[in-house]
Amino acid sequence: MATLINKLLINPLVAFGESIFFLRDVLRQIFRGRIRFNEVGKQIYEQGPQIVIIIAMTSVASGVVLAMQGNVMMSRFGAKDYISQLVAMSLVRELSPVFTALFFSGIAGSRITAELGTMNVNDQILATRTLGVDPIEFLVVPRFLATLIVLPILCVISEVVGIMGGYFIGVYEAHIPGSYYISQTLRGLRFIDFFSGFAKILVFSWIVAWVCCYQGYITRGGSLGVGRYTTRAVALSIINVVVFNAFLTKIILAIWE
Repeated sequence: MATLINKLLINPLVAFGESIFFLRDVLRQIFRGRIRFNEVGKQIYEQGPQIVIIIAMTSVASGVVLAMQGNVMMSRFGAKDYISQLVAMSLVRELSPVFTALFFSGIAGSRITAELGTMNVNDQILATRTLGVDPIEFLVVPRFLATLIVLPILCVISEVVGIMGGYFIGVYEAHIPGSYYISQTLRGLRFIDFFSGFAKILVFSWIVAWVCCYQGYITRGGSLGVGRYTTRAVALSIINVVVFNAFLTKIILAIWE
């Protein structure tokens, strides 16, 4: 019984407390201005281009599917003109922030964890500390900040590309005039829609950066441990993104609607 309690309650609480202290150390380095901007730039370059094509493709597909389904549903009620608003609001408020965070955690987030984990099991982090360099400052902070910068940019790209995908279906299949489709899109989007999506992606970027960097930093167990901790980082990121999305949606709707 005691073993079960430790496994289900005590160990997760201890791990969460340690992750809090890890986040404190990261933020302390950032607020002290110990930021290696060259390393941040390298991480932005490594994280962004490797996933932007995938984000664009999935966003186009999402916009196309939303427009096709909207065309079928809206035509039943004679409201085909609102397809543009359906596509834009769905992407801006929900789909783009969530999909971007999920894909990022599975591709770039796993890479961050694997890199830090490999350095840890090969004692590179210990060697960095031995040389008098803080490994959090040198290895973690650049990856953490790059994630906070790249994810919102990818989300904006996802929204724009997804709306473009819906535009082609709305114009060439639903036969809505292009200028009218664009005007309806701009008319349908309000400040709360942009705020909702942007607030979510900011929170998601913090979650993914925190989880992936921490899991890589504490990796143990050699090459098998790298795979295990990387899988755990991706799983925890996805679970937290989905759960926090539900809470944020409820909070935003309670405040603004």
